[in-house]
Amino acid sequence: MAMITLNEVLETNKMIEHENLDVRTITMGINLMGCMTDDLDQLNKNIYDKITGLAKDLVKVGDEIGMEYGIPIVNKRVSVTPIAMVGSSACKTPEDFVSIAKTLDRAAKAIGINFIGGYSALVMKGMTNADKLLIESIPQALKETDFVCSSISVGSSRAGINMDAVQMMGDVIKRTAEYTKDNDSLGCAKLVVFCNPADDNPFMAGAFHGVTEGDAVLNVGVSGPGVVKTAVEKVRGENFEVLCETIKKTAFKVTRIGQLVGKDASERLGIPFGILDLSLAPTPAIGDSIADILQGMGLERVGAPGTTAALAILNDQVKKGGVMASSYVGGLSGAFIPVSEDQSMADAAEIGALTLEKLEAMTCVCSVGLDMIAIPGDTTAATISGIIADEMAIGMINNKTTAVRLIPVIGKGVGEHAEFGGLLGSAPIMPVNKYACDEFINRGGRIPAPIHSFKN
Repeated sequence: MAMITLNEVLETNKMIEHENLDVRTITMGINLMGCMTDDLDQLNKNIYDKITGLAKDLVKVGDEIGMEYGIPIVNKRVSVTPIAMVGSSACKTPEDFVSIAKTLDRAAKAIGINFIGGYSALVMKGMTNADKLLIESIPQALKETDFVCSSISVGSSRAGINMDAVQMMGDVIKRTAEYTKDNDSLGCAKLVVFCNPADDNPFMAGAFHGVTEGDAVLNVGVSGPGVVKTAVEKVRGENFEVLCETIKKTAFKVTRIGQLVGKDASERLGIPFGILDLSLAPTPAIGDSIADILQGMGLERVGAPGTTAALAILNDQVKKGGVMASSYVGGLSGAFIPVSEDQSMADAAEIGALTLEKLEAMTCVCSVGLDMIAIPGDTTAATISGIIADEMAIGMINNKTTAVRLIPVIGKGVGEHAEFGGLLGSAPIMPVNKYACDEFINRGGRIPAPIHSFKN
């Protein structure tokens, strides 16, 4: 192994102390297919025992590694096989699925993690009865749990878009908002609608343990917007070649730390190392912002003309730098633009520099989609479905992962604020186009896959 110089150690310490560098998450993926039975009580017991058995030391090991290396490991999480599949034999009603959500929540609390993902269904081409029951159960499940995250995949570049599922999800998001309206409709912050989801995504709320994965795997998500921001500010006025090289080299350094943590955690837990997700994930902390990086490139405010180009540069250079620093790169690997979790992004939205339409354009070139956006509580289910359909189309046509995490905040309108707390932050309520799309959404059926899907 190459010698690590004193300068590199000092540089890493500076990144941690002054530039918000951290390992954002270690996520253990757990296959629950072996838990399946048609006895609901036994299924819940099997699920609880499997999670608490395999992941019992996850938090302890994460904390130990963080202390030894001096690198904050912010979140320890678990993702599981999509529950619509796991519960397909035992669950006959939405309430049966809610019982599994409660079991996942109990398991998460028992092992001390901060989120558990995989209350999910993959319905890109069609829905089984179990898929429908799970989707119907989501509002109740998210109301009655604290740590459970849900994701539904409604489209892919190979299958097209399941518009029946898109229509259902507009209604489910509205009902979830109503069920959790006492907390600014917080339940919707734990619900994502996907096109082309990744089987190995370590980031919530969209993480699930894909059916192509093994029995258990350890996936790591790095971060470091603050580190990239500092680097970008040092090359103000330089040409694009210098800017791109600077971001690429910085991404390499950040990713190298994640690789080190992932390999060590894998050895200590006896769980195979899966992938490193290179995504730059912001937090509400000042300076830990994607918007600040884009503004450091020369934009007065994120949302100004040039924003999409700047984000494309950032996303591409992060991938180019990071991919050389890790044995296995996967997940989403790009720049996230969640409005409530990025203080400068939220500020730009508040003053009108950043609009929903501009955010949609930005999702064409970044990871992952319309994320953590608060909208008026009286937005209709059909309008939400229309926004989902637009974002799914971007993912399908461009062969990339896209997602929607919208929060219609019940009882609030444009000009007011939603407060979600912690890493989820706060956000201004953003205006939504007032013109209806009900007739389009109500057609039902499936949008076919694009012509370039025929690659066999």
